[in-house]
Amino acid sequence: MNAVELAEFAAGYSAAWCSQNASSVASFYAPNGSLTINDGAPSVGTAAITAAAQGFMTTFPDLVVRMDDLRVERDRVVFRWTAAGTNRGSGGTGRFVRFSGYEEWTLGADGRIEASRGHFDEADYRRQLEGGV
Repeated sequence: MNAVELAEFAAGYSAAWCSQNASSVASFYAPNGSLTINDGAPSVGTAAITAAAQGFMTTFPDLVVRMDDLRVERDRVVFRWTAAGTNRGSGGTGRFVRFSGYEEWTLGADGRIEASRGHFDEADYRRQLEGGV
């Protein structure tokens, strides 16, 4: 994938996260691709990735994910993002949350994500959800 194609891919991925259509996020992954968030258990395969994305979309019905930066580093792509939304899902706090992070992608020959390792400051995220300063 050249730089223009990669930027378009990343912009589409960001838009998929904003779409409230979790399967559109999973469509960017290889059929047996994986998404790991903060060193948790990986979500492997289309159904598991769809469920992981749906979890965020349900928690934040107004979720917006903005691409902040995109870089190729050796054999991986680093996608930096900022997510924002109001915690209105089941049992939600009603609080607005904004948090930033990044994903390290390994892309397959077909141009889809084979593995994504996502990272964000979970302590800051929790603090915002709970209303701490």
